[in-house]
Amino acid sequence: MSAVDTRARPPHDRRPDDDTGGPERIALLLPGQGAQRPAMAHGLYGTEPAFTEAVDEVLALLGAEGDRIRADWAADTPAVPLDHVSRAQPLLFAVDYALGRTLLARGLGPAALLGHSAGETAAAVLAGVLDLDDAVRLLAERIRLLAEAPPGGMLAVAANPGQVAHRLTDQVVIGAVNSPNQLLLAGPEPDLGTVAELLRADGLTCARAKATTGFHSPSVRAACAAQIPSFRAVTLRPPRIPIVSGYTARPLTDAEATDPVFWAMQPAEPVLFGAALDRLLADGPYHLVEAGPGQSLSALARRHPGVTRGGSRVTPLLAARPRGPEDDRAALRTAVERLAPAAGSTRDRSRFEARA
Repeated sequence: MSAVDTRARPPHDRRPDDDTGGPERIALLLPGQGAQRPAMAHGLYGTEPAFTEAVDEVLALLGAEGDRIRADWAADTPAVPLDHVSRAQPLLFAVDYALGRTLLARGLGPAALLGHSAGETAAAVLAGVLDLDDAVRLLAERIRLLAEAPPGGMLAVAANPGQVAHRLTDQVVIGAVNSPNQLLLAGPEPDLGTVAELLRADGLTCARAKATTGFHSPSVRAACAAQIPSFRAVTLRPPRIPIVSGYTARPLTDAEATDPVFWAMQPAEPVLFGAALDRLLADGPYHLVEAGPGQSLSALARRHPGVTRGGSRVTPLLAARPRGPEDDRAALRTAVERLAPAAGSTRDRSRFEARA
């Protein structure tokens, strides 16, 4: 589940002086559900070869359902709403993964990966933890299981955990901490709606996130546990590219990367994106690149002290509010121009492992 921004954006970030003396390092930020929008990145399909090939790979692995997803992707009236788990999850995975592949095809390899919620699965494939075919098969099963979970949702709140603690219940919990004063609450309905009314009465700013499932709450725990055997049946490997996990807020260890329970239970666990970004930027300046639709993670990253004062900078690959296909292509062209100094910047794992 990606961030929902409830505050105004600060001035644009600035360019760093890389502390390594070489090309600046790219860190990909990969968003999850909540970032989806109609026709997201569709302007790149058919015009960017690496992007098109990667999307086609994902949708082909989904079989007949992939054809239906493709039809809904850019439809004015999709047969299944794009906010439903059966559309948002596969399309976001396909777009995140395909944008990562697009950068790799241009010689812009990431030195680190940080996914938000479902974005961590795309990071796992790009880093070689999971094979693509296994990841897509597990994603299809996860979607089926989550679709059977109780109806629910997520609520973005401009507050810190202490300000909402007295309104939480055994079902409505903190699903994500995106920054010191940016939370996502999660849970089933009608419980989540009741909590939202109480928080607004407390004077807090709230906005419903684009989800019809209570991700990162107890309401999906049984669905996640049911998938543990499937994760045990696939090959999981240590990452070839360092991943800072949004669930542990530290570099993914080899033991975690190869733990089926760790991956299966992610949709039920809280996302610690703010702390994970802290950990990533503690390693020195990065060029943070949002490889997904919208700019929700970019907005959070631009406010981070590592960007405002620490020399890192932020570039989204897609426009915040594209008006048509050409906006997707123009945004990618602009991003690639900004990323040119990072060509050949992929580094080994030693810097992360020394600080883990």
